[in-house]
Amino acid sequence: MEHFNAASEEDLHQALLSCLRSLRWARRVADHRPYPDVDALLAAADEAAYDLAWPDLTEALAAEPLPTLPPGTYSAAHTALSAAHAAYEARFGHVFVICLDGLSPSETLDRLLAAIRSRLTNDPEEERAVVADELRRLAGVRLVSALRGAGNCASNH
Repeated sequence: MEHFNAASEEDLHQALLSCLRSLRWARRVADHRPYPDVDALLAAADEAAYDLAWPDLTEALAAEPLPTLPPGTYSAAHTALSAAHAAYEARFGHVFVICLDGLSPSETLDRLLAAIRSRLTNDPEEERAVVADELRRLAGVRLVSALRGAGNCASNH
């Protein structure tokens, strides 16, 4: 926490934007420094994410990579996943995001495909709420990872 609280404004904004590419979110989290502990930081990051409007979330989605499959996944799975991503993007106009933190590599493919298929049935408003929650979860996981490594927040889903 000491490194986070003492970071320059520019360094901190860059690190936060690598967790969630929303200028509004990064500013809100940075503006409330110093944080006494990781739990306080994560609570503030969550609160800032809950307050994001759809344009802020769209900004964050534009920078999100597609979830990746573990190495060694068979090629038919990549084809199925590519088709599912294309269908999702055609329906909702943005990339599919999901936080897969805590899943073993063997669970990733099934969870990813099941989530895309399930979420394709959502109406756009319902999906916006799910997307907001997934981005919030991803930001939290990336923030914790960055604090552990004292680096940026970029990571796979």
